[in-house]
Amino acid sequence: MDGSVHHDITVGTKRGSDELCSSVSNSPYIMSTTANGNDSKKFKGDIRGPSVPSRVIHIRKLPSDITEAEVISLGVPFGDVTNLLMLKAKNQAFLEMNSEEAAQNLVGYYSTMVPIIRHHPVYVQFSNHKELKTDNSPNQERAQAALRALSSSHVDTAAVAPSTVLRVVVENLIYPVTLDALCQIFSKFGTVLRIIIFTKNNQFQALLQYPDGASAQAAKLSLDGQNIYNGCCTLRISFSKLTSLNVKYNNEKSRDFTRPDLPTGDGQPTMEHTAMAAFTPGIISAAPYAGATHAFPPAFTLQPAVSSPYPGLAVPALPGALASLSLPGATRLGFHPIPAGHSVLLVSNLNPERVTPHCLFILFGVYGDVMRVKILFNKKENALVQMSDSTQAQLAMSHLNGQRLHGKPLRITLSKHMSVQLPREGHEDQGLTKDYSNSPLHRFKKPGSKNYSNIFPPSATLHLSNIPPSVVEDDLKMLFASSGAVVKAFKFFQKDHKMALIQVGSVEEAIESLIEFHNHDLGENHHLRVSFSKSSI
Repeated sequence: MDGSVHHDITVGTKRGSDELCSSVSNSPYIMSTTANGNDSKKFKGDIRGPSVPSRVIHIRKLPSDITEAEVISLGVPFGDVTNLLMLKAKNQAFLEMNSEEAAQNLVGYYSTMVPIIRHHPVYVQFSNHKELKTDNSPNQERAQAALRALSSSHVDTAAVAPSTVLRVVVENLIYPVTLDALCQIFSKFGTVLRIIIFTKNNQFQALLQYPDGASAQAAKLSLDGQNIYNGCCTLRISFSKLTSLNVKYNNEKSRDFTRPDLPTGDGQPTMEHTAMAAFTPGIISAAPYAGATHAFPPAFTLQPAVSSPYPGLAVPALPGALASLSLPGATRLGFHPIPAGHSVLLVSNLNPERVTPHCLFILFGVYGDVMRVKILFNKKENALVQMSDSTQAQLAMSHLNGQRLHGKPLRITLSKHMSVQLPREGHEDQGLTKDYSNSPLHRFKKPGSKNYSNIFPPSATLHLSNIPPSVVEDDLKMLFASSGAVVKAFKFFQKDHKMALIQVGSVEEAIESLIEFHNHDLGENHHLRVSFSKSSI
């Protein structure tokens, strides 16, 4: 075999079939190309992923209708793709990166974040081969043409991307998608300069601007059709007719990362004064960013795919940025931290003197619809809480693990049980098991409910809503003080006196106040609604 190293893209050179993939001797590949360009049935792939890093990546279990551009897009965020070999008959492909470091970053990232292409998980590993050689069959010519069009070192930006601005529509919006979440996802492909989110025709949409067309094209290729969360929040991406975005305010609806001095438009401090905190990895909600990067084997260091041209703007351009979305630990672009179908949590270190199924139902109900709660008969400091799905279970676990309830920090893990069993008829368990599957207090029954966009970690400030006109500030302050909470501040919403913020002495006080007063009857057929707020007064 020809063992020479080829750094350039090899295009259209007729080679013998034994030279299609050059490598060390005893190659596991036996491949020929038939006259009509179809890959031979004699191909035998890398069965076990070699541990020795290589510039060549072996990709398996591709969908049968995979395109060359989709395969290339897997590599683009990590560096230049220098060669591509498609084996469509075997649902496999080989990608050659410009450096071993780029290949290590790619394999490291995809080892913890399995890429999903059109609902198919695909598998990525190092190849035994150190380089690729390709012939000029029709199949490989197509691959080379796609490579020339998309490889950033050979890119004609105007031809590849008509605009640096992308229009993003999120379909099937079951869970909230925030501006911060989109920044984390899209910054994987380049520096996000500006972003605006809005609702149009009852659809959640965003406009997002990159500094160059190649980044926009790479993002569109990789993300179009992907689900942000398991089975929902599908991204539909197209190029915008706009050539640039004009952003006037830096707030939850719009950001210009090149202008941290812009006002927020609501009297809040400018982003300069908040030190850009929202854009450092892991700040969004309580997402376990560190845990995600620590999951990489030590040999893999994540390098920014694109360095920011604006020093001091902490926009994460890491391939690992997807690990930090607004729903911490929820299923992100096909990544499953809690297996689908597992929705039962084991809650331990409870105060057995004070805990009730109702209080766990109300508290866990902030993060999803609780179906059943069982306090264990012989171990009353332990309980099982069944959520309506695995994403909500992950959400509750991420937000509540370690929070103090009745003086003790909660310990929350995934239970081995798939569901909570109700006691058999005639077997009384002292009211320790409750079925809430038909409760009118579920916050998330309606798909797309606005409650999805108001999920925040426990905080000392609570958001109150559904307040009747006759109830004044002192009434609510006295109500919360009656349970022993220290009321530090209170503020009605300026435009809507049905809503208010109340700040108590600690996060633990807020948790107990929420449990006590959510659904409290204020008269006039108004039941108080209480949730955690991200704001302070």
